[in-house]
Amino acid sequence: MIKNYQATLLFFTLLIFSVGAQEIKTFSTQDFELKGKVKSCQIITDYGSEILDFDVDGQLVKSTTSYSEQDKDITYYRFKEGFLKEIRLESYKDNTLDQSSSMAYIYSIDTTETKKIVEQVISYDKEFFEAQEYRYNKEGRLVKIISSHQNAVDETVVEYTTFKDEETITYIENGVLQNSIRTSYKKVSPTTKHKIVLSKNFVDGEPMEANEKVYGPKGNLLAHQLFKFDGKEQQFKPIEKHTFVYDKEDVLQKEVIIAGNVTSKKEYIFQFDNNTPKNWVKKICTPGNDYTTRKITYYPEVIEKQVD
Repeated sequence: MIKNYQATLLFFTLLIFSVGAQEIKTFSTQDFELKGKVKSCQIITDYGSEILDFDVDGQLVKSTTSYSEQDKDITYYRFKEGFLKEIRLESYKDNTLDQSSSMAYIYSIDTTETKKIVEQVISYDKEFFEAQEYRYNKEGRLVKIISSHQNAVDETVVEYTTFKDEETITYIENGVLQNSIRTSYKKVSPTTKHKIVLSKNFVDGEPMEANEKVYGPKGNLLAHQLFKFDGKEQQFKPIEKHTFVYDKEDVLQKEVIIAGNVTSKKEYIFQFDNNTPKNWVKKICTPGNDYTTRKITYYPEVIEKQVD
């Protein structure tokens, strides 16, 4: 199954900082369309490369983004007893560690009552410090984030509301609406439902942009639509829509993009390895002939010897 994953440089760096204001996230082979006991995956494009390293359980433990032979970013994910303990983001320039832009994310957990996770963010040169406190309810859902930085404290409240078969998660920072995520389901046949995720972003409590993703029953992305808020008409208006077409084996074949009155199309060609289950090792996108190549290594199969 291909979920239209585009390998982009700085993917992990951006995710670490963007999800910090919401919820802590780790990654596994499934997040990168990798199947089986993958040990490492090197992603090569026409603009750079990235190496992903996984443990035997499929958890991402290291990513290396190379911009040149001298410049790279390395991110380490360190776990203890299944719990994330550290994220280390190290930036190298001219093969030298840049301490001002290298960061350590240190995690501790308290489960004496309801769960609480504390994240400390420290630059290697000790010039930057920030702390996040994630509080969860008895059901294990995130309900509050308290951020301490530069003599200021921000509080984000996470609210959950349900209406029929729709659930909305709302993030409110210091009393001001920041974003909302609504998940609903649409029945398209007697036995098939599509999952629809609508995300809205706000600035100073005012709506700005939104995007909607539609997923098929197997989790593949069927459509992705972008919206901008029209202040005059006081509503979100569509600006661009991507529709994805798959073959009978759920391999992405085609992407149709509609932006205003202009319609364009991309077609995808994949090559797969001989692993069981198989993974794609080359993706070509036409008409631009953009390519992505993956070099994948696997953990060896464990063969249990019979004892006479």
